[in-house]
Amino acid sequence: MVLPDMLKNGLDVVFCGTAPGNISARRGAYYAADSNKFWAVLHRTGLTPRLFAPCEYPLAFELGIGFTDVAKERFGVDSQLRKTDFDRQAFLRKILTFKPRVLCFTGKRSAQEAYGLKTSKDIVYGRQQKKIGETVVFVLPSPSAAAIRWWDESYWREAAGYIRGQA
Repeated sequence: MVLPDMLKNGLDVVFCGTAPGNISARRGAYYAADSNKFWAVLHRTGLTPRLFAPCEYPLAFELGIGFTDVAKERFGVDSQLRKTDFDRQAFLRKILTFKPRVLCFTGKRSAQEAYGLKTSKDIVYGRQQKKIGETVVFVLPSPSAAAIRWWDESYWREAAGYIRGQA
């Protein structure tokens, strides 16, 4: 396992990526690249009371924010990952076991792999109609600098409003 799951019952939200990036794997922290927008957008949308450094991700856990990836044994950019790197069934078991109130995929590829789809072309950003068990699902644009052309913070704001109970 590259990064440990940060999961427990009663979480407000679990953020799920495809797999840790190279920098996250090297630093041992979720969303650790300096160019990644994850921690800044969490603060701007009110999900954290201050800007956290990636190494402080356990503090976010104390705020009801959990973390996982669909591929737990590999790291790297999405283009380096193979279908066999993803364990869809293990991922779904985790969500059904821990029952977070909200699950946010941090990019279409993680949602694609979790749903077992061949492509992401039919996945739309925002709140999804289908839940996983009782968990509400959002698909958000990737905060990675490599995905800058798809960045739209409005979807993150929508999810944060729902998580905070304002939507």
